[in-house]
Amino acid sequence: MKKLVLSLLLGILSLSITAQITLNVQTIPANTPMGDPIYVVGNFNNWDPADPNMVLTAAGNGSYTLVIYPDPGLVEFKFTRGNWDKVEGNANGGYLPNRTFNYDGQAVSIDIHILSWEDLSPVGGTAADNVFILDPNFYMPELQRNRRIWIYLPPDYQSSNKFYPVMYMHDGQNLFDASTSAFGEWEVDESLNELFAQGDYGCIVVGIDNGESHRLDEYSPWINPDYGGGEGEAYINFVLNTLKPHIDSSFRTLPGRNTTAIMGSSMGGLISMYALAEHQDKISKAGIFSPAFWFAGSAPADHVTSSGKQADVRVFFLAGGDEPASVTTNLNTVADAMLSVGFGTDEQFRQLPADGEHSEWFWRREFPAAYQWLFAGGISKSKQATPSAKLRIIPNPAGDWVQLAGLPANKKSQVQIYTMDGKLMQDTTIYGNQALNTSMLPPGQYSLRARQGKGKWIQGRLVRK
Repeated sequence: MKKLVLSLLLGILSLSITAQITLNVQTIPANTPMGDPIYVVGNFNNWDPADPNMVLTAAGNGSYTLVIYPDPGLVEFKFTRGNWDKVEGNANGGYLPNRTFNYDGQAVSIDIHILSWEDLSPVGGTAADNVFILDPNFYMPELQRNRRIWIYLPPDYQSSNKFYPVMYMHDGQNLFDASTSAFGEWEVDESLNELFAQGDYGCIVVGIDNGESHRLDEYSPWINPDYGGGEGEAYINFVLNTLKPHIDSSFRTLPGRNTTAIMGSSMGGLISMYALAEHQDKISKAGIFSPAFWFAGSAPADHVTSSGKQADVRVFFLAGGDEPASVTTNLNTVADAMLSVGFGTDEQFRQLPADGEHSEWFWRREFPAAYQWLFAGGISKSKQATPSAKLRIIPNPAGDWVQLAGLPANKKSQVQIYTMDGKLMQDTTIYGNQALNTSMLPPGQYSLRARQGKGKWIQGRLVRK
């Protein structure tokens, strides 16, 4: 009897060893956000796109692997980054039918290439292949709206381990694709690709669509009695407190103030100047193109004066001779206000071409020079491979409780948890290595960040079972 039981056990063990499929993912898309888990989903796990038992393991050199144990027969599967909105696509970023494999129950290894992600597929139109839609409906908790977010990744993003500066730009519809711009595009992608070919280090650009009917409201913290405004502070808080942490935790960025820039034209120039003066601790560079300072009267200059100089900055001012004379006059007033509170002449550049108009063609022409001046000096080698600090979340995938390694011992820390589309789910304080309750989180992926006092945020990625 004992021999029969032993024989059965050995048979079951032998079957478990041979009845497996090893999935070897050889390559993943260049724009896969760093740290995003990659899952396999199929008819062997009820098509759960975030099954914590189906997360691929990094195998080095950009490859991933996972062993699955399906029943013999037709195996259907796909890859996701945690939900069906982030599923793999075909070579053009479109729909990819289910992968299939006729499995005979014997151990087998399959080599696979993930070609694209549908949510990060190349934009098409006139946009370069390294421009993607990060999210068509990124949630803006500060304004309780959703907005399309674009992202430009440098040409060597996939082939290098570099970390890049980031520039946040307004009016995303007009930056990369002529088909989404009513007045022509800036050709930011073509310009940066050309500069990269000439030796530029590279820069990630995040384009934020304007809110159309909300544009004037969002692009000014000050209210104009005839045109609106007043939501500019909430909009910039979204950029810096919601969008920026998401970008820094998802991509290889240099997140410090010295490698963070903001740029816009017209009303986008107004809000960029406000953002720089108000948040010198987070931004050091601004491109102020044909700014609509008229919208807020003396407020932009007064704000520069009241904010004062808190840190070194670089500001590229641009206005054209064929714009209304008030554009240049108001620009000079704001630029002079900077000098009056201690900013140096080397911290600003005033470009005033006589032929310049209030138009995309003008901003397109001047963009490369502005970018090069703002980032003059390049990125030092000491910063090239310096990622933002990371949290270790234990266990991860998580159950109802986790602990955070990397926080100061015996001190209070603020902890925030966001959904991957930017919705704040939890904002709490923990003490030292106190356990964090995650029982209220639905299964899925989350961005978690923590800081002590008003110090720098450190990031982590949480998977909830």
